Amino acid sequence: MTGKCAICGVKGEEIASELGVCLSCIRAKPEEALALAQEAHAASRKRFGFPESVPRGGEAKCTLCVNQCELREGERSLCGLRVNRNGRLVHLAGTAREAVVSAYYDALPTNCVSAWVCAGCTGAGYPRYSHVERGPELGYKNLAVFYGACSFDCLFCQNWEYRENARSLRPRMTPEQLASLVDARTSCICYFGGDPAPQMAHSIKTSEVALRAREGKILRICYETNGSMHPGALKKAAKLSLESGGCIKFDLKAWDENLHLALTGASNRFTLKNFAMLAELVEERPSPPFLIASTLLVPGYVDASEVEAIARFIAGLNPEIPYALLAFYPTYTMRSLPTTSRAHAKACLEAARRHLRNVRLGNVHLLR
Repeated sequence: MTGKCAICGVKGEEIASELGVCLSCIRAKPEEALALAQEAHAASRKRFGFPESVPRGGEAKCTLCVNQCELREGERSLCGLRVNRNGRLVHLAGTAREAVVSAYYDALPTNCVSAWVCAGCTGAGYPRYSHVERGPELGYKNLAVFYGACSFDCLFCQNWEYRENARSLRPRMTPEQLASLVDARTSCICYFGGDPAPQMAHSIKTSEVALRAREGKILRICYETNGSMHPGALKKAAKLSLESGGCIKFDLKAWDENLHLALTGASNRFTLKNFAMLAELVEERPSPPFLIASTLLVPGYVDASEVEAIARFIAGLNPEIPYALLAFYPTYTMRSLPTTSRAHAKACLEAARRHLRNVRLGNVHLLR
């Protein structure tokens, strides 16, 4: 499907018709481009009853993520989990008491983005962090925890159904209920979504309860996140992951802040600062890797120069940090784009490998 940029008029299959602006204009004319992108995000959020933009000017303020919502009376936060009632910030969910969350078992090895380096799928860290010396922990499983809220509004969201959970505030579980799902064959918990960012207190409490119940046994705590949460909460989660043999995978969606805003509706400044903070801990446990990064290769937008800038940033922190590049599949509101081409993937791989030692391409079956 051919799209057209509303600013420069250029046409092409790698211009998302839903976004209506090309990469060149996002970079060269960000004010105009972001105004168009905001229209796409407003439509996305309105569809599920969320604010069309980050709430500003209200007296009830939330500081749990990059959005820093300022809610007026009766207004809900961008994630849908907070509301202003009588001038006070009220948490509808996402606390240490209860969260909008569901869970299922995922047999090891999994299709996790971190699978090529994690303890559960490679045996890295045996015998302290893995049940086997080499390869996947066959016969064991991961408790996959899906949080029903997010701090971003990615127009290409692969798990966009979480918005229905955030709108209805269902299903819900306490940390104790969720931790009770960890049985003798569960060797890791992975928090994803949506994203854990708006509900970090719940994930931390769940981890603490589960680790106490499995004291002396292997139970890794892992996160897949956009990294936009409050740094204080991230530090607590990082300690749990580091000590248990788990990993934290950051999705670094773009380097250029304007491109990040266009694609996700949020700044990447919290994400990059938080990633740099965790990079300081990498040497404390080299194996299995504690911190991992990934980037989705969105055709027409996340190009080799974006990937190289991200790779250069990571290498400046620690060149041993694993980095996964993922082929794109059109979904949610960016269905007009094609899947990632082989030429695009090759150029991005080469760019990343100029700076990092451990780079992998995932979702190769999607390449055209």
